[in-house]
Amino acid sequence: MSESEVIVVGAGPAGLALSLALAKSGVPSLVLDNGDGEVTVRAARSCVLRPDTASWLAALTAPDSAVPGARWTRWSTRRRQQLVQDVELTEETAPLHLEQHALERGLRDALAREKLAQIVTRSHVDIVEQDATGVTAHTRPRGSAVPVPAAGDGDGGGGYGSDGPDRLPEVSGGRGNRPGRGGTWWRGSYLVGCDGARSTVRKLLGVPFAGRTAVERHAVAALRTELPWEQQAVLHRELGGGGGAGRGGGGRGSGGRQTEVTARPLPDGVWRLDWLLPPRGELVTPDALLERVHATLGQWYGVGGAGRDGGAGGGRGGGSGGGAEDVGPYELLDTGVHTSHQRLARRWRVGRTFLAGDAAHLVGALGVQSVDEGLRDAANLAWKLALAWHEANGVRGPRVDRDAVEVLLDSYESERRGAVGARLRAVDQALPLVRREGGGLRSMLPGGGARTPLELLTDGHLGRGLLGAPATYRHSPLTPARSAVETVPVGTLPGGPVEDVPVIALDGERGRLRAQLCGSGSELLVLLVAPGTAVWDSRHWLSAGLMPELAAAVDALPLKARLLVTEQYPGAAAHTVLVIRPDGHLVVALPGPRTGQLRACADAVRGGTLSGNRPATSRGARR
Repeated sequence: MSESEVIVVGAGPAGLALSLALAKSGVPSLVLDNGDGEVTVRAARSCVLRPDTASWLAALTAPDSAVPGARWTRWSTRRRQQLVQDVELTEETAPLHLEQHALERGLRDALAREKLAQIVTRSHVDIVEQDATGVTAHTRPRGSAVPVPAAGDGDGGGGYGSDGPDRLPEVSGGRGNRPGRGGTWWRGSYLVGCDGARSTVRKLLGVPFAGRTAVERHAVAALRTELPWEQQAVLHRELGGGGGAGRGGGGRGSGGRQTEVTARPLPDGVWRLDWLLPPRGELVTPDALLERVHATLGQWYGVGGAGRDGGAGGGRGGGSGGGAEDVGPYELLDTGVHTSHQRLARRWRVGRTFLAGDAAHLVGALGVQSVDEGLRDAANLAWKLALAWHEANGVRGPRVDRDAVEVLLDSYESERRGAVGARLRAVDQALPLVRREGGGLRSMLPGGGARTPLELLTDGHLGRGLLGAPATYRHSPLTPARSAVETVPVGTLPGGPVEDVPVIALDGERGRLRAQLCGSGSELLVLLVAPGTAVWDSRHWLSAGLMPELAAAVDALPLKARLLVTEQYPGAAAHTVLVIRPDGHLVVALPGPRTGQLRACADAVRGGTLSGNRPATSRGARR
């Protein structure tokens, strides 16, 4: 490994995915794992990925690794015994629900086959230093590390969108990889802290972590059983039955009624059940949780009208509370209590050091998915670090000036922190509407229209609306100036995630658009809308019409770009050219193969075109 590698601190989903994406782009990386390399199996610890994130993950781990997950066929919401909402899901709209240990194992397996990536276990980072050319990190074996003061754990006196004065770390001379001070020094070009909610990297940088604690709590159980709703996710409010508030159950409402229960299927007949608890309350005892399981299953078997024979209390279950004779057989696999916090790091970039995943933000209330947001961080940052790394090492084309590299790297914080901050604010605005007792009236959520409480919850769980939809980077600093390009409207707004349409490569390879976002090492995708091309072999249209001009323009771009063709794209006219970033977000849609405008887009994406109102550097981030 070289001293120019990117150092990734933390081996959770965000850190592993970032390292793998860098390797796919030809950038060496080193993952410093505080653990022993073993993946902890917890069936109740699962995550939901939005369709575009799931597609990015599948492309990232292909072709040798596949992460098993369950695609839901429907999402239904019920209140008492009535069906309130029923949403049919397709392959394009269904989230992917998977166990987190399966996700981590799949990423580790894929990473083990990459020559440019290495994981070092039992490595606790306790020092981070940086200078103008790189970052130095010191690690101690796990268990011998000196505790790091929690300088960044306070709220910093700021909100989600506030900006405060920079606190840059002390800078000292770089040192190569060598033992010392009871541990090891590591030298890299950049460092990314993906080391979780208690991030040591964030504390060493002195970055405040503003927000709120224990916004929501859920009792969680994973069990193998057969519920009335095969491959369907169910949100049930005011379910009724016992076991809701007694013996440390802590349910909202009164009279022992369970006010909100969610059932989401996983592979192999496993279900994850979540019961809403007060944000702060008594501990949930094993007996109380078991009562919840029995009460809920007893109610649902009745609702589904599919009473089970042999309905004893289940493989590991016992006790009563819902009428054991009404509860079908089940095996209780895992239990726990999940607490959702709302926090946002004040800075996501300090010099050559970045924060991602739970180290940068804590989300999870109202169905917002923490792992999904962390993977979005990795997708956004990986291609920008790769482009900066290749520019610095003179691998591809002429180097852009240093100010352009700073614009490129600063865009990670402005895009991702802005998107997560907006999500947290939307959750704060929606919480009083969703969690109020009773009432089904529609309420206005700023920027989100009129939504009922159950509709808001559905949005969060399915990745729709202000609570769940993928971010659109409308004001990205990587957008070309309006005077430089002529744009046409399509079904995707500039800065938004592209639709997953069928595409054809110039060599005749056919597939889906999102599958092209990882693996090829491309820094830009150019998509031509050309109706009728699907019926012809690519060799017949490579030399016809617009193709020679467009292919030559793409080859001449200062970035490594790949030209693709599609029969149609939502809202796009024939001959429209879409310029797409490696993370799947649309730069612009052009009315045709405009050579000069394609070049302007490429320059903007790599930060090389500075508009008059864009600063050359952002808030002193450059060292």
